[in-house]
Amino acid sequence: MKNGIVIVGAGHAGVQAAASLREEGYDGPVILIGDESELPYHKPPLSKTFIKDQDAKPQPLRGEAFYTGSAVDYRPGIRIDAIDAGARRLEISGGGALGFDRLILATGSRPRILKLPGSELAGVLSLRSLADARLIRELSSQSEDVVILGGGFIGLEIAATLRAAGRKITVVEAVDRLLGRAVAPVIASHVRQRMEATGVRILTGTTIDRLEGEDGHVSGAVTSDGERLPAQMVVIGIGVVPNVELAEAAGIATANGIRVDQQMRSSLPEILAIGDAASYRHWFTGADVRLESVQNATDQARLAARTVLGHTDAYSAVPWFWSDIGDMKLQMVGLTSGGDSHVVLGDINENKFSIYHYAANRLLGIESVNRPGDHMLGRKMLGAGFSPTPQTVAAGPEGLKAALAAFQQDEPARAAG
Repeated sequence: MKNGIVIVGAGHAGVQAAASLREEGYDGPVILIGDESELPYHKPPLSKTFIKDQDAKPQPLRGEAFYTGSAVDYRPGIRIDAIDAGARRLEISGGGALGFDRLILATGSRPRILKLPGSELAGVLSLRSLADARLIRELSSQSEDVVILGGGFIGLEIAATLRAAGRKITVVEAVDRLLGRAVAPVIASHVRQRMEATGVRILTGTTIDRLEGEDGHVSGAVTSDGERLPAQMVVIGIGVVPNVELAEAAGIATANGIRVDQQMRSSLPEILAIGDAASYRHWFTGADVRLESVQNATDQARLAARTVLGHTDAYSAVPWFWSDIGDMKLQMVGLTSGGDSHVVLGDINENKFSIYHYAANRLLGIESVNRPGDHMLGRKMLGAGFSPTPQTVAAGPEGLKAALAAFQQDEPARAAG
């Protein structure tokens, strides 16, 4: 392959794809294209330590030596205008073209836009990039009152971080509870209680009618019931949309993301898609999903590299997620939609508990607050295809470990039989 493999997108997925290609033995050209000027960096810290600490530096995904030592041609600050799939060529913004033999789209996602009167005012921000985080950090140091629109993970992480830094925080969520369908109601209620105890004001079932400003800068948010919330900064965190425009224009199939098969191939087999932008039929639930997590991005990248090199493995990674909100480490494994019962372990009042979700007697997933052992055990169980009974779960972690060990010991016999 004379033109080699081009990866568009230099986030977690794109960088891992480049690394995995080399690890899998690919020795042709690997070109990694990013639209930011920075060395590719970890994104999760941006909503936490980075915006709180004026001296915090971005954490590189890989040091500069990786790119030179692995012969990965990293090209920052480049935007792609179009994919000419027939000619296997990328049209570069500002002029020029780049040929490819295989293309991996790791284009990620971007914050969903909230169209409100006043949303164009200075001080109205979203968080997705390092530049966004730097601006939030700068403005928050000059702001007493901050309004956050959206009670999902990103909004609550920012709320907890800025509250710990002394800001007056109001979170406004349109639906009747925090964290939408991301976690069980008992966890959402627990998160709300602990955040309110730190002084964060939370308004659920509430929308914003308009933003008001003075001299071109935001000064307040007016709710649907007429209350004016003072704000020198407004952060919008109402979810993201996948970056599929390049793929769509090239005739690649999309549906809530770039549609891929179990080997991460798009409807044009020489073009693969991974990470936040990829939509696929999930092996565990049988439903079409698009997952936004570091784990999903890196695991899909590893598989895409193997696909490029001729392997036919199907994607079967167990999904897991995490979020740090104040003194709560939330860890989730599995996909829990469709659950009809659950078992609680631990003590909610001690801020240490886990919820095991079931559909009939099948374990779907586990949500944990400050119980990392439960999370890690859950990853092992779901990865092994082991579904303990609710009664076994209720007996506690030691019994679960023993049951998993027994299941794994018997696995060769089951496979043979």
